[in-house]
Formats: sequence, structure tokens, C-alpha cells
Amino acid sequence: MQEREFRLFVGGEWIEPEGGRRFECVSPVDGSTWAMAPYASVQQIDLAVRLAREAFEVGEWSRALPSRRAELMRKLGSLIEQNVDELARIQVQENGKLIREVHGQTLALAKYCYYYAGLAETLHGDCIPLSMPDMLNYTVRVPVGVVAAITPWNSPLSLLMWKMAPALAAGNAMVVKPSEFTPISTLMLAELVEQAGFPPGVFNVVTGGADTGGALVDHQGINKIAFTGSTAVGKKIAEKAGSRLIRTTLELGGKSANIVFDDVNLEEAANGVLAGIFAAAGQTCLAGSRALVHKDVYDEFAKILVEKTERISIGDPQVMATEMGTVACRPQYNKVLAYIDIAREEGAKLLTGGKKPSFASEASLFVEPTIFGNVSNQMRIAQEEVFGPVLCLIPFESTDEAIQIANDTRFGLAAGVWTRDVKKAHKVASRLNAGTVWVNTYRKTNYASPFGGIKESGLGRENGPDTMKEYTEVKSIWVNYGEPIKDPFNPRA
Repeated sequence: MQEREFRLFVGGEWIEPEGGRRFECVSPVDGSTWAMAPYASVQQIDLAVRLAREAFEVGEWSRALPSRRAELMRKLGSLIEQNVDELARIQVQENGKLIREVHGQTLALAKYCYYYAGLAETLHGDCIPLSMPDMLNYTVRVPVGVVAAITPWNSPLSLLMWKMAPALAAGNAMVVKPSEFTPISTLMLAELVEQAGFPPGVFNVVTGGADTGGALVDHQGINKIAFTGSTAVGKKIAEKAGSRLIRTTLELGGKSANIVFDDVNLEEAANGVLAGIFAAAGQTCLAGSRALVHKDVYDEFAKILVEKTERISIGDPQVMATEMGTVACRPQYNKVLAYIDIAREEGAKLLTGGKKPSFASEASLFVEPTIFGNVSNQMRIAQEEVFGPVLCLIPFESTDEAIQIANDTRFGLAAGVWTRDVKKAHKVASRLNAGTVWVNTYRKTNYASPFGGIKESGLGRENGPDTMKEYTEVKSIWVNYGEPIKDPFNPRA
């Protein structure tokens, strides 16, 4: 593929990075450089924020009619549908995720646009009954201002849309900084935003490295930060946001447990467990990286898992028949292999995988789907987020023990429960410390359902109607329709 040089999208214009500074976009499949992304300077980040502020205030985007915002959101959704093949292909080119998964995720972006277009037209406050005579009190929701969105490399457009759709629908302006490993898909989405007719400055994209994101977070013109990424970085962002008392939404790491009881169809549960960890090569915050299995079915379940895992088709993620692609970037690839070594050193039993496939070139970032058995929940491999295709099998004896093990982590993003017992399913789900719990399924999300974590898995929620509250402030308005104030020192008089 011929390299293409991209530009920054700032204030509705495509601008060259200062000094022509760019960085390589490298394919995780073969190590080739396929695009050159622009590296925004501090001055260009400042420009993006200032123009976003201007679009929000002077350009009156925040006061645009809800029907106008909804109209533009629907136009964007339609353009996404028209360009879904290319948007999906570019994301796979960037991070090695399966085209069979990414295509569906990309098509769903349009549904997010349509859903939040509807919410833009139905966002309302309340009329509050007061225990005071002749007073009308009502609330309205107003946008927070300029939103900084910092997105990861594992699902670049999906996790951007989780922020973008409600932020724009509510009337905010945005400056987006995508991961340096997956910047091109976001720049291509910006092309569609431009075609849809959003006012200049409402949506801006600045690309670069960690320093780019840091400069955006530090900018005094930002009113809210929406971040998806590691817990370590999320804590730093929260600290900086706290010092300025600005809002944050943080969707961070996980070490989610998939609990398999002894009353299930083991074949079906195995399919669910494998989908929860290997479908995206383990590179999802909600990955079910710990499989807690009842001791009475542990050996049989482990055997089924290994047999199914060793039949997984690994290869070119652009091919529909492929079932697992690559790790997205070299640093993450090295991290995954390091954790596999750590698991061995800790005494976990390698049941399958654990290395680069024999067919893979040195430049490629393929890692075999890996399962470790007889893992103790105190091991690092069970407590720390690997973010790769590595599954830990942990046996348990009782329901209480399963819940205790599942909750024994600093994370609290998601969990799965596999049982035919309806009472047990509800009981266990109610006691799991996780923002999302799936029963007899796994790794399902939808624009209408809230998603987010507790403990060190984050703050706030994305998706669902309540997300509009994350991007708005409540203004309380009082109207006196009775007698004028007679005593200025006694407002009740």
C-alpha cells in the first residue's frame, strides 16, 4: 500500500503539522509503514481548543436548536453507513482486529448517531413543585463546553463514538486525541463530520503521542475530559482534572471474571468464555481474562477449552474466515509475552499457546491464544491486566468462594455468570462488584445500555440516555409571579 500523508483537522480546516512533523503508522500484520500521521504541536493543540471554544460560544453551537443538532447527527450516521467498508478496513489496518468484528462495530456507529439524535430532541429538565407560594422553579440542561476526548487503540471509532455522540448531541464542542497507534481512522471520520456540515470548530482532531494528550488535558480551555485507557493514566488525568474541578468520564482497566458453574452445558459455556477473551485477541478492557470454574467440571472444561482454542484460525485479520488477528502494537506485544513469562515463573501451568505462531514473521505481532491452568488468584497473571490473548483458569468449590475470588481484584468493570439456575444467576450477579454482569453471554454492549466500572475500573458511565447528563450541567431557574419583594432583608416577606 502506498503511504499517504494526513493532516490535522482543526477549526473545520485540514492543516499541516508544524514543520511537517509526522510519525509512521505501522501494520501489526507485517510491520510495513502504510501511512504518515501528523504530529500536532502545542500551539496547534491550543488553536484547536480556542477554535472549539469559539464554535461553542461565538458560533452559538451550544444554542443551536436541538432539531438542528439532531439533523447533523443523522447526516453523519448516513455517511458512516455509506463508508462503512473503508472505515472498517482502515481500523483493521491500524490494529489487527478482525474485519468480521470491526465491520459490525463500524456499522453500529451510525446507530449511535441516530439514537443520540433522538436524545438531542428530547433532552429536557424538570418543573419542580415548591413549598413556597407564587414561585415557579424549573431546570434546564446546558452543555458543559469544550470536551477533550482521548481514545485508545483497541476500538478506536467505537470508543470515540461512545463519547462523541452524546457530547455533540448535547451541544458541546470537541477536541479528539486518538491513540498514536490508530490515528488514521479518526481522521477519516473527521472527513465525514466535515461532509455532514457540522460548523467549523465543533469537532477537531489532533494526533500525536503521549505529550499531545498531556497538553490537551492540561489546557485551561477544556471543560470536560472523556478518557478510555489504562488505570495508571486515568489516575493522572483525574488528579489534573480534580485540581481544576472539571468533569471527567474515565473508562479504565479490568480483570473480569467469567464464572462457570457445574450445571451448564460445557460446550456452550466454553464458546462464551473463548469469545470473551480471544475474539479481540484479549485487547478489550472487559475481556474475561479470569475463568473461574467449579472444581467438579474443571478438568473436563479445561480440556474442552484447550481443544477449541487449538482450532482457532489465526491469520490475516482482513480475511473473514480468520478468527483471531494480531496484538495491535509492538509495546503491547512485548508486554503480553512478558506476562506469559511471569505466569510460568509463578508456577501457573501452560495448557496451550504461549508463543508466536510458527507461520508468523519477525515483524508481525501475532501471539497464540494462551491458557494457563491451576492459577491462584494471588498471582500477578490473575491480578494485573495483560490486555492480550491470555486466559487464567481458577478452580472454585462453592458459590461464596467464586464470588470472593471474582471480587478479589482492584478492578470492577465486568463479569460473567454461566448457570442454568435462575435464582443462582440473580444472586451471584447482585453480589459481584462490577459495573456490568452478563448471564449466559459475554462481551455484549449497546448504545442504549450504560457501561462503566467501579473501583479502579473508572468513573462515570458511557452509553444509554443518562450519558447525556455526563455532558450537561443542570441550571435551576426561579420565577416570581406573585407579590414583589417588600423587605430586601427578609426574602420570605
